[in-house]
Amino acid sequence: MSFSQVGVGTTDPKSTLDINGNLSLKVVSLNGGPGGSATAINDGTYINLTPTAGNLEFILPDATIYPGRIYILRNVSDNQNATIYTFGGNATPGAGVEFFSGDSRASAGPNGSVSMTPDTAADGGDITKTLLFISDGSNWTYGRLGL
Repeated sequence: MSFSQVGVGTTDPKSTLDINGNLSLKVVSLNGGPGGSATAINDGTYINLTPTAGNLEFILPDATIYPGRIYILRNVSDNQNATIYTFGGNATPGAGVEFFSGDSRASAGPNGSVSMTPDTAADGGDITKTLLFISDGSNWTYGRLGL
């Protein structure tokens, strides 16, 4: 078996994938689902979330099935929180997929969720309006984008 590098816009790639140019990601817009029937996040990389009254829920795939998967989620609502869940959760701590904030070793707990706030004041002060989620093959690690 041999390993090689792929270069886009270069004849001398320095990494497994070396892109010398712009990178485009698939953008998807999703409407929230009602309690107990969250909208599945299973397509795209940059995802605009539109929660509405009574339809606030979204669910990521099981992190154990998609190691390395990356999602950039943005709550585009001006007045509704978006609630993020994951498939693979379990009521027993440590027995299922959990959410870990990038700056913490404590999880959101078994069957936990992440709340993404809207920018209701239009002042840019809502740090969970846009979040990056990365599967490590066991759990989802998430963190904010921006300042």
